[in-house]
Amino acid sequence: ILGIIGKNGAGKSSLLKILSKVTGPTTGSISYNGRIGSLLEVGTGFHPELTGRENVFLNGAILGMTKTEIKSKFDEIVDFSGVERYIDTPVKRYSSGMMVRLGFAVAAHLEPEILVVDEVLAVGDAEFQKKAIGKMQDVSNNYGRTVLFVSHNMASVKTLCSRGIILENGRITQEGSTDQVISNYLKGSSGLVNFKTDPNKPMIDLPDIEIYSIGVKANNKDYNDIITLDDKITFSTRYKQKTNSKFIHITIHLKDELGNVVFTNGSNNTKIADDKEGLFDVSVVFPDNFFNWGSFYIDLYIVENKKNILMVEKDIVSFTVINKQQEIGQWMGKEAGPIHPRFDWQKMLIQ
Repeated sequence: ILGIIGKNGAGKSSLLKILSKVTGPTTGSISYNGRIGSLLEVGTGFHPELTGRENVFLNGAILGMTKTEIKSKFDEIVDFSGVERYIDTPVKRYSSGMMVRLGFAVAAHLEPEILVVDEVLAVGDAEFQKKAIGKMQDVSNNYGRTVLFVSHNMASVKTLCSRGIILENGRITQEGSTDQVISNYLKGSSGLVNFKTDPNKPMIDLPDIEIYSIGVKANNKDYNDIITLDDKITFSTRYKQKTNSKFIHITIHLKDELGNVVFTNGSNNTKIADDKEGLFDVSVVFPDNFFNWGSFYIDLYIVENKKNILMVEKDIVSFTVINKQQEIGQWMGKEAGPIHPRFDWQKMLIQ
């Protein structure tokens, strides 16, 4: 299962349309071995005036299947799609979610050797997305078929795909393991760095506050993009508060490499939050041995009077945590989750 990721306009959907013969290439050629089944835009390959039943047979014919073959799979397709109540209704009356359900069921069950799926699955509800991902894994693992999967949902790509590629302007810029490709894509798409500063002028200038530097450092030393599991990790920022009439504080959202918020924390309930003007260095130390391996990103919020958000800066800095054992070539399995704090477990014999 190959995950294809990239920014909007990188050429992901165009690539799938060319592979599916919806669009012809301007130059060059395509070669593949086997029958391709595709689910591209909502309703692709469906005739709006035909019923769901008739469109199943139409899609099967387009894939080169006989009527007998389609009949043998028909009940399975309808059951998987969950639209049996409306199977004899013209698909022009279907919602986009129902259309996707039936379209994916047809594409996955009519036994193509290569299954091509675009971002369209995001239209489906949570239950169907889970079923669809399970079906793609089943098609690949148990039937030995190829799946090409385009998505902006990095969690789905990570769950589903064994390898990945990054597209930029129609060209492959990187390919490799899913974890590495996603990590590099998330870093590269934002141009993230661990530390930002400008000693001559503020990097962020608001009416009430100026931000001069922001970053994450290990063991109170220099700012590094790479931090090890055992380092003491500190987030710090230097800012100038211009007015003494407003209560201004800073809040951070720490996110994992898939963009999920791990936690939120701010200075609003601490002794450093006040309404005094001046130039301040503000820092917070994360708990020891708090992070698991992986890349992390920080969103910065500047808040006034505990409720008015003056500014939000997404992914303003990033850092990567590694295990020292990786550097000397010793493999140690990574446990699940973005954080891995060490708790003090207790055991007591009661009888």
